[in-house]
Amino acid sequence: MTLLWIAIAILLLPALWLLVSPLRKARALHDQQRDFEANDTSAEQNVAIFKRRLASLEAALERGDIDAARFEEDRLELERSLLEDTAFRERRPLKAASAGRIVVPVVMLAVVAVSVIWYQQKGAEGDLVLLAVQQEVQNDPEGSLAMYIERMEEQAERQPDNPNVWSELFPLYRETGQMPKAVDALERLIEIEGRIPPLLAQLAQIRFFMAERELTDEVQALVDETLEQDPRQPTVLGLLGINAFDNGDYEQAIDHWRRAIANIEDPNTVSSLRDGIRVAQERLGVEPEETVAEGTGIRVRVSLDEELVGRVDDDASVFITARDIEGELPPLAVVRAQVSELPMTVTLDNSAAMSPQAQISQVQEARLVVRVSPSGQATPQPGDLFGDLESVSIGPIADDEAAEVVINRVFE
Repeated sequence: MTLLWIAIAILLLPALWLLVSPLRKARALHDQQRDFEANDTSAEQNVAIFKRRLASLEAALERGDIDAARFEEDRLELERSLLEDTAFRERRPLKAASAGRIVVPVVMLAVVAVSVIWYQQKGAEGDLVLLAVQQEVQNDPEGSLAMYIERMEEQAERQPDNPNVWSELFPLYRETGQMPKAVDALERLIEIEGRIPPLLAQLAQIRFFMAERELTDEVQALVDETLEQDPRQPTVLGLLGINAFDNGDYEQAIDHWRRAIANIEDPNTVSSLRDGIRVAQERLGVEPEETVAEGTGIRVRVSLDEELVGRVDDDASVFITARDIEGELPPLAVVRAQVSELPMTVTLDNSAAMSPQAQISQVQEARLVVRVSPSGQATPQPGDLFGDLESVSIGPIADDEAAEVVINRVFE
């Protein structure tokens, strides 16, 4: 923390220097202004101009060019103009060069005070303390999980409004079996961060298990609130799958778990849900998903339209992609090739999946998109060539069947 405050002080020094800088030039500016005012002849010039214009009016009156009424009117206008110029040129007495010096140190102190207060309110000082606590426990020869929880509880008393304290305490309580404390920590976190789906889903899950896997009214209310905001929330979908499985509704359990898998990135969680799906399928008396998925996919024949031959080099990249019809999942399968290999036939199956959370065996239909990218970038760029098929059925791969995709358009 000492280093942090030293860094803040170093950052404040340039700002304080800018505040002090005008004081060093105050004497020179004062002398310049005094000399300017002493040598200013603008008032004399205005009077001289007034006299010349008045003499011209008097001469015009004597010649009879204007009458007395016009003369009086023009003379009043000249006098008014002279008064306005004179009033505009009036200056307040020049203050001493040292005037207002006391304001500068007051402003400097205010800048420092406001900066410190702002950092204490908006800065990450509390998070740095949490990091220091974690490192201290890790480096302590007698450090333990119990010691870490105790230190974090101390920080919870000192930083009750820091969400990172409660987001750290909640999983610690849960892993050590202190479920009531875990609920309290999570509810405190929700008070700070708001009723967002991930937090509500975790609260529903922990209350579900505390109720011995019973979907109580309280848990159901949390589930409904979560799904209203995010119908694809994986934690809640997994919970509903468990409840359906316990009630013998294996088809519903499989449906919930499949939807959850599509939105989960943790491979361990995905593996657990797949195990649950396999058991549910066995109890339904159907072939397990892994066996069904084997040999499932699409054969695709890709060719380049003759009119576009020559618009790209032979080493340009070709991306052959299968996506779900709704466009809600990541790409189900991707194969990369080169223009020199066209025309070609490829197989899109689970082996070409980008992640275990989104595989081609999870859907019954897919959209095929083939894109030629001279730059080799995965995202579309103006000038790329492409072709697509809106809907292709997914099923057992047959060697004598292939979906035809012709690259015949230019991406604008």
